[in-house]
Amino acid sequence: MKTLDQIPQKRNISMTYYLYHYFEEEMGPFRNLSSLTIEEASKISNQIKYEGNTFASKRSDDYLMIRRELEEVARNKFIEKGGKPTNSFPHYMTLESCDWLKTWYKKPSSVAIDWNEFFDESISFTYGDLFPTMRYPDNKPYRKQVYTKKEIRKIIEEFGFPQDWNKMGDQGPERYIEVQIWDEEVIKRYIL
Repeated sequence: MKTLDQIPQKRNISMTYYLYHYFEEEMGPFRNLSSLTIEEASKISNQIKYEGNTFASKRSDDYLMIRRELEEVARNKFIEKGGKPTNSFPHYMTLESCDWLKTWYKKPSSVAIDWNEFFDESISFTYGDLFPTMRYPDNKPYRKQVYTKKEIRKIIEEFGFPQDWNKMGDQGPERYIEVQIWDEEVIKRYIL
């Protein structure tokens, strides 16, 4: 007989969730390379790579170009499902917490926001980070998909939270459910 702490616990599949944004404490939340010109973003990206002491320093040289292409794909897929993004690029959060993301930063901090604060047509979801979701070639049913709030609930019911079943990253590239925030209305309250 297993004790309660030996039984894997499923997160509550409830009507509300929290969205988490992780960031370097000294930089503040919602600093976004996509909001910059390609020249400005490249300069910052190169500085991060030069310093070499965070997760982002390991990104490939074509990271910014691929990121912008994938953001456009995600935006278009969201619009096809009734999304009404006001930004051409998203801000990124996770659906529920993901401790692994804290390892990306020297001095991590986070913001948590109830997902009910966002209009349904202003946020989309991918089951995993946008990069592997759109590019990993394993034909899982959630690859190359962008979900609405209503749809992501069904995906969670079927597959659970990656941060629960793949804490070590040994089960595939999905480590969390990513949230794309397509407007500034709510997050501007958190920008320092």
